Amino acid sequence: MKFFKSVKSEMKQVTWPSRKQLRKDTLIVIETSIIFGIMFFLMDTAIQSLFKLLLK
Repeated sequence: MKFFKSVKSEMKQVTWPSRKQLRKDTLIVIETSIIFGIMFFLMDTAIQSLFKLLLK
């Protein structure tokens, strides 16, 4: 039980982000994920094309 009281005490000290800040941060994560996904797709396609040319 001491553990749960400690967790409850610690959770009261946490500063939670506002709804606006949470929405902003979520959009940044989604945008970054999409950008990296596109980058990896383009790099993978370029490397595959390069290997096809080299092995032909």
